[in-house]
Amino acid sequence: MIESGRLRHPRRTSRWSLVRLSPVLLTVVIAALAYATPPEMAFSRLLPAAPALAAAMWPVLPTVLLGTVCLVLMIGLSLVFPDLGTWWTGGGIIAVTVAAAYGSHVRLVRERTLFQVRLVADAAQQVVLSPMPRRFGRVEIESLYLAAAAEARIGGDFYEVVDTPYGVRLLIGDVRGKGLPAVGAAAGIVNAFREAAYGEPDLVRVARRLDASSTRYNGAFPAEGAGERFATALLVEIPHGGTRIDVLNCGHPPPLLRDPRGLRVLEAASPSPPLGLAELVGDHYGVDSFGFTPDGLLLLYTDGIAEARARDGEFFPLTAWMARQPPARPRALLAALHRDLLRHSREGLDDDIAALAVRLRDPDPAAAPPDPRLP
Repeated sequence: MIESGRLRHPRRTSRWSLVRLSPVLLTVVIAALAYATPPEMAFSRLLPAAPALAAAMWPVLPTVLLGTVCLVLMIGLSLVFPDLGTWWTGGGIIAVTVAAAYGSHVRLVRERTLFQVRLVADAAQQVVLSPMPRRFGRVEIESLYLAAAAEARIGGDFYEVVDTPYGVRLLIGDVRGKGLPAVGAAAGIVNAFREAAYGEPDLVRVARRLDASSTRYNGAFPAEGAGERFATALLVEIPHGGTRIDVLNCGHPPPLLRDPRGLRVLEAASPSPPLGLAELVGDHYGVDSFGFTPDGLLLLYTDGIAEARARDGEFFPLTAWMARQPPARPRALLAALHRDLLRHSREGLDDDIAALAVRLRDPDPAAAPPDPRLP
């Protein structure tokens, strides 16, 4: 799996180190100006700003130490310029340092709480987006997940891949809504898919199982507001030893297939209802079959990719981007997609993003074909 989150650049790391040193630099600059300018300018009165700034990024003890250094500097300046108003400025430094130490303590407590929340979110991610093998026989798969917010670990986007007696089955989808209710709905759908994919002989029955699971969850945890909670989803089956794929599209963006014949958008002949809405619009599901030759590259994605915007409002040109990509393995394709999405949006993603890249490898002549009757 391509690591979720945002890219970390060495330049950004060096900038953060410089920011952490800014209270020291501020202290040096103020002391130098106070010493080099006439006493009437009173730059020394700015010294309390240094411990106040340190409270935003330093622990308690270094913040207190910096305040002490500022107080010592103020006393030293008073020996050079006796009329600086040392006692007033010194009292300000002491008061600000005490307040800054308390603010630093509160910030550290909140950061520890946030860290624990992130650990819980990581555990939730392991449930919904569990690690999966990169190879299922002839099928090579890579996954990508990007959270829209830097603090987020998981949202309403989901995917799963399982190897079944009927072939390799893939699921990708997006729950309408955000927050913990969307994560819970996604978890219910993924867990239902893990069971149904093994037991149901065709994708239509799998989709009905997923819709039933989504409906039960929505009944137990109703959506807030007037809107209905539902999920778009895409089910794909790659039969063992075959050269085709079966696709069932429940209101989801169509997958893209790149092969020697060019790029194809695998549109559904008859759209199927999103998960959780079958009772309202009917449970008429349609499965479409497409050729899938060795070395073909299939991209499944959520709408956050196609709707990623640049600062001028332009959407990410996913179809044109896919058509320009050279033949590559799934991991290389998603690494390029990861890089170009962040570049296009200036790392300002508005929605969560999930993607699966799938390649069918040439069969091994020495390997026996798998028995579809075996799990």
